[in-house]
Amino acid sequence: MVSSSVIYAAVPISLAVALGLIRHWRSRNWAKCLSNSCLKGKTYLITGANSGIGLETARALVKRKARVIFACRDLAKAKEVAVAMREEEKCGELVPMYLDLASLESIEKFVEVVKVGFYKIDCLINNAGVVVPLAKDEKTKDGFEIHLGVNHLGHFYLTNLLIDLLKKASPSRVVMVSSTLHEHGKLNFNDLNLRAEIEAAKKGKKDRHNPGYCNSKLMNMYFAKSLAAKLQDNCVDVNACCPGFCYTNLFRNFVKWYHYILLAPMALLFMRSAKQGSETVVFCATDYGIEGQTGKFYRDCAEYTSKYNFTKEEEEKLWEVSEAMIKARKPLQN
Repeated sequence: MVSSSVIYAAVPISLAVALGLIRHWRSRNWAKCLSNSCLKGKTYLITGANSGIGLETARALVKRKARVIFACRDLAKAKEVAVAMREEEKCGELVPMYLDLASLESIEKFVEVVKVGFYKIDCLINNAGVVVPLAKDEKTKDGFEIHLGVNHLGHFYLTNLLIDLLKKASPSRVVMVSSTLHEHGKLNFNDLNLRAEIEAAKKGKKDRHNPGYCNSKLMNMYFAKSLAAKLQDNCVDVNACCPGFCYTNLFRNFVKWYHYILLAPMALLFMRSAKQGSETVVFCATDYGIEGQTGKFYRDCAEYTSKYNFTKEEEEKLWEVSEAMIKARKPLQN
């Protein structure tokens, strides 16, 4: 007769095995980047490369012998990560550099240093991003709403300042890490700083999807489309991608300790690891099969058709307003 202690031990083991099989079954649909080309001699610049998807993207590029510039706000952590990665991979080159996308001045200083140290940039990966509860009413150093300022304007300004280095490396690439959450975005050009939504959030109104984050991801999409059109004759491919729903520290401002327990089943079935999330980013940055294709949106290493109704009028308006906001160094007055 089987003892009760054996039964008690068998139940959690069986459960763990079952959950592992379910996880494995789910992850079969998550694509992997099959390109393993040697990238020796190529320079990649990644924003937010010291953690999460950016870190795993950098690791994949270093394994392929690329030179990778870690553009990070936390320089100490970037250096620490770079040291550890050098010991692990034994190949490639890692260059940690300070960049604060919440400061236009920091972006300008960063680009000055890059232009002194590097002749060309083969691929710019705009990966860094923030998600903050609107009720906190956080702003950048230049006074922009934090999602608008960091996720969109910061990368918009950085990319435009680096265009000459991208042209020198042609055929080169720009990869915009966006999200399918852009489909929930809605641009109000009279209130891009979301004052109305922020005031409502302060009064307790809750949105299922953070308007600031969704709008910034929509702006990423529009920026990629606009830039692709502007650079199509310069052999600079510009594409956007969605890494999927990933388990990273991006949503740390929203998650409490008890959420880890409540969300465990969903995390098991739907959330990817940072490495799994990086696969499509690496694909867009390295796969030679898509060279010459520009203005596309990718998910699971394949082209994805967005449900958002993009318009040329909205695209052009966003570019014009973005330039004006950066030039004015202050948010639009609402």
